[in-house]
Amino acid sequence: MNSPQITTAQRIKAIVGGSIGNLVEWYDWYAYAAFAIYFSHSFFPDSDLTAQLLNTAGIFAVGFLMRPVGGWVFGSIADKIGRKKAMTFSVLLMSFGSLLIALTPTYKTIGVLAPTLLLLARLLQGLSVGGEYGVSATYLSEMATENRRGFYSSFQYVTLIGGQLIALGIQLILQKLLLTEAQLEDWGWRIPFVIGALLSVIALYLRSNLHETEAFENKKEVSDKKKGSISELLKHPKALITVVGLTLGGTLAFYTYTTYMQKFLVNTVHLTKEESTLVSFVSLFIFACLQPVFGALSDKIGRRPLLLSFGILGTLCTYPLLTALSETSSMWGAFFLIMAALIIVSGYTSINAVVKAELFPSEVRALGVGLPYALTVAIFGGTAEYIALWFKQANMEYYFYWYITACIFFSLVVYARMKDTKKTSTLDKD
Repeated sequence: MNSPQITTAQRIKAIVGGSIGNLVEWYDWYAYAAFAIYFSHSFFPDSDLTAQLLNTAGIFAVGFLMRPVGGWVFGSIADKIGRKKAMTFSVLLMSFGSLLIALTPTYKTIGVLAPTLLLLARLLQGLSVGGEYGVSATYLSEMATENRRGFYSSFQYVTLIGGQLIALGIQLILQKLLLTEAQLEDWGWRIPFVIGALLSVIALYLRSNLHETEAFENKKEVSDKKKGSISELLKHPKALITVVGLTLGGTLAFYTYTTYMQKFLVNTVHLTKEESTLVSFVSLFIFACLQPVFGALSDKIGRRPLLLSFGILGTLCTYPLLTALSETSSMWGAFFLIMAALIIVSGYTSINAVVKAELFPSEVRALGVGLPYALTVAIFGGTAEYIALWFKQANMEYYFYWYITACIFFSLVVYARMKDTKKTSTLDKD
């Protein structure tokens, strides 16, 4: 990837195009969760059993089915016809899903068709976001120069966290400055989805003008039957198992300290909703800023030291950190404990994309990065909140702390046994 054909300006354009598209995808994904409290009554009236069932089925299908399907579909597209085209299709699909949510009439207007259309929109979004990770991770890794791959690919988590922050920020602006509670419930909840659709159009334009990676172009002579196929992917069992193992503990820790933490701060720490929102927003912002720092560090010292640091510190510190957090009554005390946890987790989040990309040859790279990751996230990351709340309801919340610790330890065993992918990268063979 040191070819003079790709200029510095083109690499910067690649980071911007790949990252902004990723940011828009995750903004749209989180906007649904952030504003569901305002629009759920418009689509799922308590009196209608069919609508309730559709709601339940939609959450299940999107959370646990569509992301792995998206990882498979878009990973195959990226390996067969190009990273650029797959990323363009992905953001186009997300744009359509957001627009559909924004424009769908309420249950009172069109009956059961309303939740059906909402379900369809969410399925499209799940498909899109499931495919986004593997393709954008592959693209950013392949566009990077050899000595800056960790730095480049770290921007994937910058924008993933950024999408969450923007959704939260827009919600705060609408709540505090622009609309009343009644207006938000009546029609204001549609605004973030209109914004998401418009942002997707901008991302679509940026992505349609990106350069294709040399790694893909150099493998055009490889048979299409080999590119992006499951049969070809299964020829790399060690790499597949490694992706599952290195993702397991990291994704569980990430979802615990980001998505679930706001609820934990209210239910267990007993902060107010306003305090928990502020703590979450500030800690997530700093967390996002840390990603390129850790990514650049991995370019200097290798990927394995960062992964081992996360594995060791995560195994030793998760239980003490969460126990101390559950017992604190101070907003600032909670903030510093969460930041300590997020600094540890950064050893995984900042470089997990490039590590996975460095495991697979280019003809199955996007599929190899995206599919096993999506499956692992669906099983462990997607269920983190449910398991945490289940243990809390049973008055055994500390069991959840041990559950996270055990999963991180499992990943630590994988980190200890794997080679440093910076030194054995398949990207060097492209």
